[in-house]
Amino acid sequence: MKKTALILLVLLMCVPSHAQFWKRLRKTEDKAPAAAAPAPATRRVTGFPMFYEVVDGDTLFIDALDPVWCFPKGKGMGGDDWRKKYKAVYNFNKVYPYALVGRKMMAQVDSTIAADVTKKSQRNVYTHDVMMELFRIFEKDIRNMTVTQGMLLMRLVDRECGMPPYEIIRSYRSGFTAGFWQMVAKLFGADLKKRYEPTGMDKDTEKLVRIWESGGWESFYFSIFYDYPKKTRISSDELKSTVKSRASRREQKEQEEKEAEFLKRTLKDAVEESRDR
Repeated sequence: MKKTALILLVLLMCVPSHAQFWKRLRKTEDKAPAAAAPAPATRRVTGFPMFYEVVDGDTLFIDALDPVWCFPKGKGMGGDDWRKKYKAVYNFNKVYPYALVGRKMMAQVDSTIAADVTKKSQRNVYTHDVMMELFRIFEKDIRNMTVTQGMLLMRLVDRECGMPPYEIIRSYRSGFTAGFWQMVAKLFGADLKKRYEPTGMDKDTEKLVRIWESGGWESFYFSIFYDYPKKTRISSDELKSTVKSRASRREQKEQEEKEAEFLKRTLKDAVEESRDR
């Protein structure tokens, strides 16, 4: 019995205590080599490529800055400070492309009439088809314009086509149709007979046209709005209407009746819209 107790005592003396065991274990872990740190994630390359030159061992990056317009500062702004007329610049950017497309289409109509029209009945049917096609192309866009934008567009159409809207309608359709649209325009305070005056009331618009033609429109627009102009998207800049070789009187009469009905609906809508305003 004594011998057994002595053996147990010796074993207990050889076994370390619980606290000593974990202390030694921590020391062992501290001496162990640290695990390798994870490699940093690859950073995504952003930006855009640039031109460069190597001069005497140094890499010089090269870039071109767009031109800007400088305006006077303070209350002493001159008449050419377009920041005060930013709405005019915005409206011009939106409607001028329509005037340019109108000029192109008018030239197409003139060349078609000169080459293919031999009878008055053919001309009447063809110009009616053109008018209806123009409505299909532009009606939605023009309805979304403000009254100011619509009036500016009429002035620009006169500038580009050489005739006010009233004369264009009278020349291609009839005096009655021109009078009808003049009446519609009057409801909104416009006048289809008034001519474009580049040195008079339209002098500011003429300055914008000159900037557009010079090729500096984007930088000019950016200098005012600090953003590049939105491009006006037009579904088509060419007419698909053609001269019909055999246009009977009955077909012509049907076309005229359709036109009369269309004009009545348009006048009704215009009157209702003018009242809402």
